[in-house]
Parts: sequence; structure tokens; C-alpha cells
Amino acid sequence: MKKFDKERVLLAVAGPVIALAVAFVLSAVVLLASGKNPVEPFALMFEQAGFADIQVLIINQASMYYIAALAVAIGFRMNLFNIGVDGQYQLGAMMAASVGAHMNLPAVLQIPLLLLTAVFTGAFWAGVAGVLKVTRGVSEVVATIMLNAIATSVIGYMWLPTVFGVKVGNNNTTGEMYESGWIPGIDMGAAGEIYGLVILAVLLGIGYWIVLNRTRFGFDLRASGASESAAAASGVDPKRMVLTAMLLSGAIAGLAGLPILLGDAHTYNLSFPTGIGFLGIGIALLGRNSPVGIAFAALLWAWLDKASPELDFHGYDKEIAVIMQGLIVLSVVVSYEAVREWGLRRQQRRVGAELAAGHVLGGPDADNNTTKEVAGR
Repeated sequence: MKKFDKERVLLAVAGPVIALAVAFVLSAVVLLASGKNPVEPFALMFEQAGFADIQVLIINQASMYYIAALAVAIGFRMNLFNIGVDGQYQLGAMMAASVGAHMNLPAVLQIPLLLLTAVFTGAFWAGVAGVLKVTRGVSEVVATIMLNAIATSVIGYMWLPTVFGVKVGNNNTTGEMYESGWIPGIDMGAAGEIYGLVILAVLLGIGYWIVLNRTRFGFDLRASGASESAAAASGVDPKRMVLTAMLLSGAIAGLAGLPILLGDAHTYNLSFPTGIGFLGIGIALLGRNSPVGIAFAALLWAWLDKASPELDFHGYDKEIAVIMQGLIVLSVVVSYEAVREWGLRRQQRRVGAELAAGHVLGGPDADNNTTKEVAGR
């Protein structure tokens, strides 16, 4: 591997590693300040990761986190902050559950219908923010946050028995979906089942990497995110790219709740997971918008969620996991900036050393030769 490649890999890995180390240390300090053992909680959670049933829970939870984080990452690549992933996935799941409870097609048609329902619902909801941004200059942050609140109200309306709701005791539901829309899981014996749509999460990650790194659209997306003016000068329409990125981000966000909906819950009700969209922001940041990095970050977040309940049985508050998640996000922001500055200084020193070496070796014409050499690189 070339020296440049090694340095680039080092810079990519250093940020997350530093952020995790700082988060663990600060969490230990919090435990110590509260008079608790600063090491035992982490040992207990690591021990939980060795149990097969916990591993299944972690993988299932990580699949939803991963899809939500990919949706956020697409926006980040375009320098957009799609804070509305939470509303987009909840509304997508709600619509898919409603369609699945009222239509009973053969599985070969029912499952694609439910997937497309979630995709188009999420894309439409994100597209509202995209249209407002390109036509009226409304910040996507403000628009998507407001759309999250509106999505909650829309779901409350759809839950009414006179619309699509089915009252089960004190629980609001969409009614149970027809079995033709259920997706069987991967049987792990006594450990449980891995959601069948975990495979969808993997395929989305592969597709994300291919589109961003091997297609013209991906290049235009990254170029527009880096510099809209430079992209426009090369013939790219920045407004079109903004709208396309928001639609694509929303489409993927709409799928985030489907692993549990089609694989386990089979209905949308008050106990359906919430907040996944906001967690996706931290996961995308920790994973540096890389499909592999996001996968590790999603597994980490899921581990913190599923291993922390054990702490209650040993006199520790399971909220330590939530504290760690918050500290990780804060540490990510600080560590990435520190690593970026360090990388810039290393690059400046390397260029200075090459120029100095060219001056020594090149004699009177060193400046001219060095300039040509650096330009050639």
C-alpha cells in the first residue's frame, strides 16, 4: 500500500477510535463521580455480547439503525442535514402497515408493494423539504424538523378507528397485516430469529457504495456537496442534485422500520420503535458516511441498547448506555476536527519537505523543476 493510502486510512480510522476511547473514559469518570465502579458496567455489557440471543437482538436492531444511518449519510454527502429521517421512517412504516392490513395479494406481489409503499412515502415526505429548499431557500434542517412533528400528527389521525386505526385495548394499531406480507426470518434455534430484511440492509449498503463511488451520479453528488459553485461550473445543476439527494435519502429512510414491521410486529402501534432516525445521525457521523464504518457503528449502538438492561440487575443504571451514546456523538465532532487539522499539518510538512529536497537536488533551476514535479503529481 502506498504511503498516501496508508495515511488516508489512518486519518479515516483515527477519528472514530479517538471518539470511542474518549467516550469510554468520560463514561467511566461519570460512574466514578457517582460512587460506582467505573469498569464493571462495561465488563457486564461485554459479557452480554457473548450470548447468542443477545447477538440476534443486536443484529436485528442494527439492521434498522444501519438503514436510517444510510439515509442520513446520503444527505451528509450532499452537505444536507436530513433531520427528518425519524418522521420519514415512521410514516413509511405506518403506510406500509395500513396497506398490508387492507390488501391481501400473493406474497410475490404483496411484499414488493409494501416495500414500494414505504419507499415512496419516505421520498415524498423528504421531497417536501427538498422542494422548499430549492424553490424558496428554506433550510432543510428547519423544514425536516417541522415535518417530523407533522408526521406525528398524521399518524395520530390515521390511527383513528374511522380512518385506518384498529383499537386493541388501550393500544392504537393499524390492525394485523395479512401473512402474505410477512417476511420469514433466519432461524437461529433457541437464540431466536434474525429479521429477513437484514439482507436488505446489506444490499442497501453495497448499493450505496457502488452508486457513490462507481457512478456519474455519485460523483456529481459528492462534487456538489464539496462545492456547489465548482459543480455548477462543470455542468451539474445544484438544485436538481439537492432535490434528488433529499428524495433518495427519504426513500431509504422509509425502509428503516420495515425489518421489525415485516419480520416481527406485523402491525404499527404505540410500541413501535421511535427515535431511530435521530440515532442514525450519530451512527452516520461515527461511521464517517462509509458503508463499512456505518455497519460497525450500528452494531455498537445496538450493543449498547441490548446489553445495557443487564445493568439493572447489578445495581447500575442502564442509562449509562444513553450517556455513552451522547458522549460518542460529542467526541466524534471534536476528534474529527482534531484529526482533520492534524492531517492538514502533515500534508503541509510533506509538501514543504519535497520542495526543500527539490531545491537542494535541483541547483539553480530547483524552483522551476520542483514546481513541475509537484504539478505532475
